[in-house]
Formats: sequence, C-alpha cells, structure tokens
Amino acid sequence: MKLFGSAPFVRGVRAAGIGVALMMSVSAGHAQSGSPFAGFDGAWSGTGTVALSDGSVERIRCKADYKINSSGTGLKQSLHCASDSYKFDLSSDVTSNGDRISGSWSEASRNVFGDLQGTAGGGQIEVFVQANGFAANLTLRTNGNKQTVQISSKGEIRGVNITMVKG
Repeated sequence: MKLFGSAPFVRGVRAAGIGVALMMSVSAGHAQSGSPFAGFDGAWSGTGTVALSDGSVERIRCKADYKINSSGTGLKQSLHCASDSYKFDLSSDVTSNGDRISGSWSEASRNVFGDLQGTAGGGQIEVFVQANGFAANLTLRTNGNKQTVQISSKGEIRGVNITMVKG
C-alpha cells in the first residue's frame, strides 16, 4: 500500500492504535461494582474500521487481554490489532480515582509512549490521549458483553470504530 511507508501514515497508525489500546484499557475492568472497570477483565476480540484522511477505510481485527488489580482501581492491558496493511502491539497501565482516569501507554514495535486522562461512569468512558504532538478524543460505551470504541483525531487516521465482545 502506498501510504504504509509514509511518515504521516505511520504516525497516524501509531496514534490510532494507541488510542484504541487506551480506550480498551480504560474499558477493561474488575467485577466489583462501583469500579469504572467493572465486568471487563479477561479476553476480548472484535472488528471494526479505520478511516484515513484520504477518505479510504480499512477493516481492522483486534484481540485484547485485561488484568485488573484486586481493588478494582488499576488495570493492565495488552492489545494486538491488524489490518491488511499494518499491525500494532500496545500495552497500557491505567488507574482510577473516583470517576477520574489516568495512565500511560506504549506501542512496542514503534517505541512510542504517552499519557491519557478522562472520566468514567454510567457505562461510558471518555478519554483524551496525548503523545508527541498527537491528540485524540476517545469514547467507550459498554452494554453487557459488548463494548464499542470510537476515536476521532485530525491526523492521518481520522476515525476508528471497533466493536469488541468478551470471550
């Protein structure tokens, strides 16, 4: 694919991948009620789309694993996603303090890392992601064993929409 080797595309993929991982990590959780991570620990998988700034759209496949600490306030996550033209390997470490969420993430194959912050409650999580001149807004909604992730940015990757299921 002609965009694969371009610097804006690589940055966009990295940023979108990181955004997805962060949203997934924020959504994963512990069985304790009252925890913003309640009910989402374990293995998840799903599909979705990635929309690029040139107007093209690609299908993406993802698998995630979430581990919640015993108090339900901390989360470690790993996310592996691939499309026909790229892949990424992400991890994150997230902590909640009431309805506030903060944490860090990294993408191993590109040696990129950054921070996230946001809020959680009522089955919805909203996060702002930052890294090396990149910023994105992410929204997660959960309903039973289904979660949806939406990411929007002004970079090469304009939007990501993924539906994940537990199991």
